[in-house]
Amino acid sequence: MQDSPTNDVPTGLIEQVRSAAASRTPLRIRGGDSKAFYGEKTGGQPLDTRSWSGIVAHEPSELVITVRAGTPLAEVEAALAGTGQHLPFDPPHFGDGATIGGVVAAGLAGPARATVGGVRDYVLGAQFINGQGEWLTFGGQVMKNVAGYDVSRALAGSMGTLGVITHLSLKVLPVAPAEATLVFRLGQHDALEQLHCWGGQPLPINASCWVKDDTAADAPELLFLRLRGAVAAVASACERLAREAGGQRMDNAQAGPDWAACRDQSLPFFNAPSPGLCLWRLSLPQTAPVLDLPFAQLIEWQGAQRWLWAPASAAAQIRAAAAAVQGHATLFRAGTDGAPSVRRFDVESPALQTITTRLREAFDPQGLFNPGRMG
Repeated sequence: MQDSPTNDVPTGLIEQVRSAAASRTPLRIRGGDSKAFYGEKTGGQPLDTRSWSGIVAHEPSELVITVRAGTPLAEVEAALAGTGQHLPFDPPHFGDGATIGGVVAAGLAGPARATVGGVRDYVLGAQFINGQGEWLTFGGQVMKNVAGYDVSRALAGSMGTLGVITHLSLKVLPVAPAEATLVFRLGQHDALEQLHCWGGQPLPINASCWVKDDTAADAPELLFLRLRGAVAAVASACERLAREAGGQRMDNAQAGPDWAACRDQSLPFFNAPSPGLCLWRLSLPQTAPVLDLPFAQLIEWQGAQRWLWAPASAAAQIRAAAAAVQGHATLFRAGTDGAPSVRRFDVESPALQTITTRLREAFDPQGLFNPGRMG
């Protein structure tokens, strides 16, 4: 823990937490609620972070931005775009209200995750309020500013169960000089084989998406590949991949919105085929083969992330298939009945359970924050 890098004290939020701690009142931390569907349902008194908003500092030459947690994600992205920079991990919005604190708390990344890294890879430092109402600072504003356990990065994906995030310092990167999207007509097996082959070569691959939108037998199976990098490298890769696998280059004016729709799950695939089906997220090794599951799928991250629609009753089958290839499955969006009998997250390994328990005991011993959100 280090001295606070700012004097920007979130007095109102601190007082709310201290009052809740004194009365042992659980708190439901929320920003824009764009990810309220994710994880187990949690009760408690709402603690809204959106009033704690604003960009504290942006140093384009240092590739770092420091923001208050309630700042809208769109505002952060607009500020970065003005200097030719971005958050490379493609954070999903899932609605207009997404906040930067929610981005880190949920720990979700978009199509480029497999190439550029995840949310925690870009968290340089954080300030948050623990369960005793203490305002703590971890990390800093440079990559080599961490001694001991990197708590600031542990906040990524913690779903608000460790504390109320107030400030974040994030690493950003320049937007690539060139971008292109190729589309290939390939079945799932051939698409995965091709991605595995390309993955071992010096190609400027940034993201991939394989999908069959329509359940009709003759519907096309398509692999979309996004390239980003130097102008010459992208042009050369486009020519080579088109020649080797028959890819067709898309117009960026069409491809850009399509990738944003993939990121935010507004592609046709993400419209539930039936109200009772659940959207499952499978996290697997990139080299995992085609899974023997009879459900419609969309595949990202060069094979490492697979989405499928299936009933809650298929939970055991899906989780067994994922575990067989050293992966795990998450019930990402429940059907209309809420799937009350199915846990959202897979069971953690004993080692990870121990770490998680100790962190929560250290920062929120009363269990005030988002109780039960992670199961």
